[in-house]
Amino acid sequence: MQVPRSMRLGELIRDLDVLELHAPSDPHILGLAYDSREVRPGWLFAALEGQHTDGHRFVSQAVERGAAAVLHGRPLEATQPGATAAGTTRQDVAYVRVADPRRALSALADAFHGHPSRRLEVIGVTGTDGKSTTVYLIHQLLAALGQRAGFLSTVSFQAGGQLRPNPLRQSTPEAPEVHALLAEMAEAGMRYAVLEATSHGLSERTSRLAHVSFQAAVCTNITHEHLEFHGTFEQYRSDKANLFRAARRFGVVNGDDPSHSYLAAQTRRPLHLYGWSPQFELSANDFHGDLEGSRFTLRWAGGQAAAGLVLPGRHNVENLLAACLAVQRLLGVPCADLVPLLPGLRGVPGRLQPVRAGQPFRVIVDYAHTPEAFARVLPFARALTPGRLIAVFGSAGERDTAKRPLQGEVASRHCDVLVLADEDPRGEDPQAILREIAAGCRLRPGQELVLEPDRRKAIQEAMRRAGPGDAVLLLGKGHEGSILYSGASLPWNEAEVAREALRALGYGA
Repeated sequence: MQVPRSMRLGELIRDLDVLELHAPSDPHILGLAYDSREVRPGWLFAALEGQHTDGHRFVSQAVERGAAAVLHGRPLEATQPGATAAGTTRQDVAYVRVADPRRALSALADAFHGHPSRRLEVIGVTGTDGKSTTVYLIHQLLAALGQRAGFLSTVSFQAGGQLRPNPLRQSTPEAPEVHALLAEMAEAGMRYAVLEATSHGLSERTSRLAHVSFQAAVCTNITHEHLEFHGTFEQYRSDKANLFRAARRFGVVNGDDPSHSYLAAQTRRPLHLYGWSPQFELSANDFHGDLEGSRFTLRWAGGQAAAGLVLPGRHNVENLLAACLAVQRLLGVPCADLVPLLPGLRGVPGRLQPVRAGQPFRVIVDYAHTPEAFARVLPFARALTPGRLIAVFGSAGERDTAKRPLQGEVASRHCDVLVLADEDPRGEDPQAILREIAAGCRLRPGQELVLEPDRRKAIQEAMRRAGPGDAVLLLGKGHEGSILYSGASLPWNEAEVAREALRALGYGA
């Protein structure tokens, strides 16, 4: 249960570089909000510039809802008709102008919640693919070893009580949510916190994680993603490296990833490598697996052991290596002590999740949505599928457009039937997105390509085409509970939509 908080504004902003302050009093601040609709009496409202709108436009609404203070970057008279820095709706509102409201909000959230990350050992997990699974695995290993730990991931979080789904469409929430969850963990007596640290969250443009005190940094891989935000691959990689620049104890990196040497140059802390080569500190070989799980040999300095994991695929073995090495370095436990724990580990919902209704073909739901993830999942599924491999996927609107033809190229290399469908079009034309993916497809004789934006119809179409021995992969949505369109959000459950399509074909009745 979260402890109610209150701080005087003067104490809260004490360490900020304030450009301009209009404060007729020193109010008690009872909460922080960056959405004017969430403001309550006595709260501070932070006016942030977003992708689609500017929080400065909603200062008057925040004041009307009872805001005691406003944090802003632009002079308010420039963006708020009829308003001045002294306020027009209520004369007792304090206005605090800073150069960078996002970074200031990060500092305020940290201070308001009592600097919670300083009371925890925080492990940050970044990477293009595998972050959520690695977070889950680290958390489960810590719990199995008797350690009290919380976590925050794209899919869900556990702070002080029950596991809760992450209701936000942000893998790394804004700073007030991050620090509130960390505070909840600290107040519940947790010692460790495992955070999914996205490139957006680590970027100085958002500063969502700028004031989190990280003890350890983990990176799964760095490949092509989110260039619509970062601009270049170099900036994307540099933003991820902020986690390693911040880590106080050590880093863990995939030694098979080309960026491992770059990350090593960004930190003065010890860097520990894992991967498939015996030269790494922790490695695996002799991989055997199917869609039900993986078997391999785990190797470390001075020892090795046969190991098993219910998660399928080489990529999940890599995620496991990252988790084991991080926990081993955190706690100093021998690697041999981790091996008996591995069969009990479970995966993230929506990751290579089978949907069974008695049909004579496989149906798998997976979150893969990048070219690199496709290059991991599709060959694995292809090798285990005697019949045709059918994939349903799309690409997010208002996100990295350069990856779309790459998705098409990788998918056409491994699949027999490609059904392109909406993922999260947002404000873009859905058909235009699918055409950009299709432009990268290199079709062979006999391959089929279908463009059907309506994802429900696309899944139905894929199921109708499937026969005995085939496999249908539903990619890109995984655990997500909605499809985002311009101005609307369609509730969504990929596995349940798959079951509906199977029922319509007479299976699982």
